[in-house]
Amino acid sequence: MSDSPKRTANPDAESLLIVGTIETLSRAAASACEARSLRGAVLGCVVVGEHRPEMDMPAWFCGIPNLGHLDQLEEILSRTRAKTALLCLPGAMSTLLRRTQTDLERLGLTVRHLPLIEDIAAGLADPGIRAGAGSVDPAVLFDRPARKVDPVLVRSVVGGKRVLITGAGGSIGSELARICAAHDPSLLILMDRSDNALFEIDRQLQATHPGVNRRVVLHDVVDSPRTLERMEELQAQVVFHAAAHKHVPLMEDHPAAAVNNNLFGTVAVADAAIATGVERFVMISTDKAVNPTSVMGATKRMAELYVRSLNECQTSTRFGLVRFGNVLGSACSVLPIWSKQIAEGGPVTVTDPEMTRYFMTIPEAASLVIQSAALVEPEADGQSGREVFVLDMGEPVRIMDLATRFVAAHGLRAILPGSGPKSGCVTPGVRIQFTGKRPGEKLHEELVYDIEQLAETAVPGVRAWAGNRPVPEEVAAMLSAMSRVRNRTDVSGVIDAIGVYIPQINQTESGQSQVCVPNRATLAADAA
Repeated sequence: MSDSPKRTANPDAESLLIVGTIETLSRAAASACEARSLRGAVLGCVVVGEHRPEMDMPAWFCGIPNLGHLDQLEEILSRTRAKTALLCLPGAMSTLLRRTQTDLERLGLTVRHLPLIEDIAAGLADPGIRAGAGSVDPAVLFDRPARKVDPVLVRSVVGGKRVLITGAGGSIGSELARICAAHDPSLLILMDRSDNALFEIDRQLQATHPGVNRRVVLHDVVDSPRTLERMEELQAQVVFHAAAHKHVPLMEDHPAAAVNNNLFGTVAVADAAIATGVERFVMISTDKAVNPTSVMGATKRMAELYVRSLNECQTSTRFGLVRFGNVLGSACSVLPIWSKQIAEGGPVTVTDPEMTRYFMTIPEAASLVIQSAALVEPEADGQSGREVFVLDMGEPVRIMDLATRFVAAHGLRAILPGSGPKSGCVTPGVRIQFTGKRPGEKLHEELVYDIEQLAETAVPGVRAWAGNRPVPEEVAAMLSAMSRVRNRTDVSGVIDAIGVYIPQINQTESGQSQVCVPNRATLAADAA
């Protein structure tokens, strides 16, 4: 431990503790040492934030002693008899800031705030507004501009139409509802099984588009007979099917729920669409349905096969599906999670340093989904019409890079694993922690299979594939087999049954891509 520079005591000054992270304490202590009025008043520094025993904690901050961690505050106060705490935390760490202030005041300290220059520049110096500091526009994290909505094309799909959105309370479903509401549907039908989510999107639309004719339907699409009854009553002309279970690790533990919701929920809505004369049906799919190694991806792949097979049937309903990757800002996506972690002082968790994902903002993805609906074409000249649409999401982004940008957007410095805290006058930091791949996750996702040749469309950002469709009889046999496991409680039994038709879920991740279309012989044997 190095010796502290001697400081001249000022008996008239109020006894202070400076409280902050290691980085902010370095800066605050340096300023305190230069302030003549504070000489002798600052008794020491107290560190807040993540407390790990292996941290190399400095003994001094610019000549002011480090008295310990906030966890030791009672003992520190018994030794110092400090009266005031000078709290120096980044505004982005709003939860940690409020919790620390509460702890300080509970022990009788008067709390004063020492704002950082970054917060002053961002207009966050008032502690009363620090709680809002965690929000970052997802668009600023991309190197490419978001594509705009073509209002003419959107209106051609939904204008004057009765539009049904399943999963309308979800991130994509609610954005579809907002866009549709702005383009003059004759009736906008919001369907979801979550009453809270449904209430919230309906409340928002009442405020922003009070003149739009709306119906709110609290319903679970997996209930096939009731789904048909509701759709017969509503007589929708356009259906956007967004209802699904989306959380990859969770579905690994609940495969039957994924089969029910992702596959048979889709079957119920699609069959009802045919029965009620729906004009266009668009399913929201995912990049995880390509070479799926997860239950979630496999069940979405099965739903894709079913939807595409329906275009082989003699029906006036045209079916299409839209694939895209992750959307930033959706519920339980990385940005809300990271915002909460930063607000609590860290660490910010990243699955793997090499993991990549395709990303797009919610408004961009939803607008392209609606515009894709205008491109669904019937067969012509013996060729399959366009029915599989893939959104151009640019190059995949390393999650690590995204996390670093996100932390920087909060005016903080990302501390990478293996690098210790830095003393000195540096930007406040938050630690990055690697957690490892979770069940069902891949390091790298794909948007298409190798043999799927995509063609550009009239809509910028939307590409189309028109290939051989699954044979309806083969898909029917797959549904028959899956119906026998949809209510089973044994996880391994359900996953084994899925693996018969989507064998990738039983394999380790590889670079080879093969289209998994049910094999006629396999299906026939399984159905026997």
